[in-house]
Amino acid sequence: MSNKRVRMAMVGGGEGAFIGAVHRIAARLDGHIDLVAGAFSSDPARCLTTGAQLGLSPERCYPDYQSLLQKEAQLPADIRADFIAIVTPNHLHFPVAKMAIEQGFHVLSDKPATLSLREAKELEAVLSQHSSLYGLTHTYTGYPMIKEAKHRVATGQLGEIRKVVVEYSQGWLSQATDEQGKQAKWRLDSSKSGISCCMGDIGVHAANLAEYVSGLAITELCADLNHVLPGRALDDDGTVLLRFNNAAKGVLMASQIAVGEENNLRLRIYGDKASLDWSQMEPNSLWLRPHNTAATLLRAGVGELCDATMKALRTPAGHPEGYLEAFANIYSNFAAQITAFKAGDTATNEAFDVPGIHDALRGMAFITNAVEASTHDTKWHPFKMDL
Repeated sequence: MSNKRVRMAMVGGGEGAFIGAVHRIAARLDGHIDLVAGAFSSDPARCLTTGAQLGLSPERCYPDYQSLLQKEAQLPADIRADFIAIVTPNHLHFPVAKMAIEQGFHVLSDKPATLSLREAKELEAVLSQHSSLYGLTHTYTGYPMIKEAKHRVATGQLGEIRKVVVEYSQGWLSQATDEQGKQAKWRLDSSKSGISCCMGDIGVHAANLAEYVSGLAITELCADLNHVLPGRALDDDGTVLLRFNNAAKGVLMASQIAVGEENNLRLRIYGDKASLDWSQMEPNSLWLRPHNTAATLLRAGVGELCDATMKALRTPAGHPEGYLEAFANIYSNFAAQITAFKAGDTATNEAFDVPGIHDALRGMAFITNAVEASTHDTKWHPFKMDL
């Protein structure tokens, strides 16, 4: 194992966990990261089994995250993990991240960052007292053509932004029988997922993508969240009207009961000169539609694309690059940030194109504000960061 590679330990992601395997694939795709340790399950035997399957030695497979962080911190600097990947249900994101930072580790966490906005603000305070780096896997920002869309907006090709429409529709919770699955059970349990299911799981991705590409910030919202299936305590569907800091308007739709939908994430941004349209179901394509002029289909790897887009691509044009590659771009960028940090470079998350604590706070504020606004008849509510 090369010492030049960044070393990762993982909390969560044991046998049967969907997202843990995705994180591991993303981490190793570009060869910059080695998985060296883990606390993969609350069941020590299952943790050992997972570690063995991944080729780890038993002494680096820990029975709980506390043991992992304490014992890894005692190892020599050239052996111990550099960062902790957190792939647990939401209620563990904050305690694991907090302890990891206090033990001197960098952290890359699944989203949402914490169980509540209060925890997110406490996490920000912990980070301010330590030198650890913090990243958040808002995966969809990793798509090459999303980076191209961001560039086109930032360079004024759309003109003044007037409207943003973002939709994330799924159907995997559309039936009562769907609640029996492992992934569904914890997401519908407020003690593990927080105050929201749908908005906390996918609505927050949509809000993050809208702000990332448009360069705007949500300032007000009007929310209508629903519990479509009887007996559910948390939302499984919702629509949120948005106002942005340049007076643009927006619509965010998120649903997990849209029968027949897979992971239908779509973003449309309308300016006074042109509009952009991107869909995750066709991620290598980005439509640019100017006013009264023929639309242009921009394709990944074809023609003149910005540096950020080209950096995010790995294959020649016509070879589909999708979710795993977008995920890997987050990991690769975070590894580069850690490597630079070791060399004395303290550049920001934005410089390395890594979602960070700012995105964590905005995400938790979106979830909190949307849930709160949905309980009132008042139409517009300020987007508060201090609830």
